[in-house]
Amino acid sequence: MIPSRSTVLRPVTRFLVVLTFFIGLSGGVATTGAPTAQAAVSSSVATKALTYTASRKGALYKFGAVGPTRFDCSGLTKWAYARVGKKLPRTAAQQYKATIRVSRANARKGDLVFFLSGGRVYHVGVYAGAGRVWHSPRTGSRVKLVTIWTSAVRFGRVR
Repeated sequence: MIPSRSTVLRPVTRFLVVLTFFIGLSGGVATTGAPTAQAAVSSSVATKALTYTASRKGALYKFGAVGPTRFDCSGLTKWAYARVGKKLPRTAAQQYKATIRVSRANARKGDLVFFLSGGRVYHVGVYAGAGRVWHSPRTGSRVKLVTIWTSAVRFGRVR
C-alpha cells in the first residue's frame, strides 16, 4: 500500500507548527547583520542642532532648498542635524517616520515638531522649548522663532 499524500505531510506539518511555536516563544530568530533599533540622540546633541537652526535666523525660504542660506522646512531640519552628524531623510513626512515619537510633555529642545492636517504631516520645525519652534514657513518668509500655533502637532526625537 502506498501512503497517501496527507499521511506523508502530517509529520512535516506537525514539525513546522512546533518549530513556529518555539521560535515565537524565543522572540524570533537572530540573524547576522539585522538592523537594530537606534537610540535617540542625547540632549546635548539635540541642543547643538537647535543652536545650528537658530543660527540660520533670517535665511530666506526656498522650496526644496537645504541651505546654507536658503531653506524649506525639512531642508532646515536636515541641514541642522547634519551639522551634528545625524542624517535625516529629505521631506517632513519622511523625517516623521524616521524619528521616535515623544509626547508634548516629554518634548525637549532640539526635538522635531511635525504639523499635521487631516492626519498627514505637512510641515516640520525644531522645538525651542516653552511652546516655541524654529521653522522656515513659506515662500516670501524667513527662518524664524514662533509660538506653536496649533494643537495638531506631534513631536519626534532624532535617532
